[in-house]
Amino acid sequence: MGGFIGAADLGGTQIRTALYHEDGTLCKRISDLTHATEGKDAVLRRLIEAIRAVLPDRIEEIQSIGVAVPGPLDPRTGEVISAINLPGWTNVPLRDILQREFGVPVHVGNDANVAALAEQRFGAGKGCPDLVYITVSTGIGGGIIMNNKLLLGSRGLAAEIGYQIMPPDETPWANSSFQCLEDIASGPAIAAYVVQRITLGEPTMLTEMADGDLARITARMVNEAAQAGDELSKRALRRAGFYLGLGIVNLMHILNPAIFVLGGSVALHSGNLFWEPMRQAIREKAISPLYWENTPIVPAALGDDAGLLGAMVLTKQDA
Repeated sequence: MGGFIGAADLGGTQIRTALYHEDGTLCKRISDLTHATEGKDAVLRRLIEAIRAVLPDRIEEIQSIGVAVPGPLDPRTGEVISAINLPGWTNVPLRDILQREFGVPVHVGNDANVAALAEQRFGAGKGCPDLVYITVSTGIGGGIIMNNKLLLGSRGLAAEIGYQIMPPDETPWANSSFQCLEDIASGPAIAAYVVQRITLGEPTMLTEMADGDLARITARMVNEAAQAGDELSKRALRRAGFYLGLGIVNLMHILNPAIFVLGGSVALHSGNLFWEPMRQAIREKAISPLYWENTPIVPAALGDDAGLLGAMVLTKQDA
């Protein structure tokens, strides 16, 4: 058995693959568009081709292949149960398919879980045995590491951080009294909040920025308007940050980790308008300062490389 590890990061927009030495040194890296709307079989063929493109000619030089995939999935069997941003990916035995194709051990993990592994091994949480990783972007996901091991749960479905139930706020358009964190603090949720406030008559520069088409408003536009002083946009980011803080308080009380690492476009690009209300919620709602005063909350460090590095690290984890 050789000294190389293959890695793949399958996303709704891009497929990234890489070849690493077993010490983590990058040998080769490529990326291509997923074209997810073409369906499962086409995406699966593209994934196999992308993995093959980075592997050495002698397959015996490969120790194993790690793959990061949107969940939920069963990491013990490598079956993708349902991938929301990959149409047709329901109950797909991805590990078995790839092991038959390449003839080497394959490890499949949830993309947020493997990003947590990457940040712990190489990034913002390097060397920390107890870590919570949260990504705030199109959705809200996470990975939890306790005593240097991923916390997976009985069926491998743990750490769906975005599905914490949150208390109601003043939002008049909520379908029910309670929503999950992802419904409030993700990128699309931030955009939906300002659109609803606009329809209720609140003034904002976003209407002009979107040329009157409210469907064009995104979290990125909200952030740009907020940085330019738009009051509605600033309130939307503060609201999302405060609710994320409530979610972090829950995790502090249940897990008491040593560090929180925040990734995803919303968390990384919204600045203090998002981060300070988050910290305020933590200070106000934690039952004791012992939970937060020596618990850093830091930005993720690895960017787009987190999925590939985490997939590589996954191959070294005991299942």
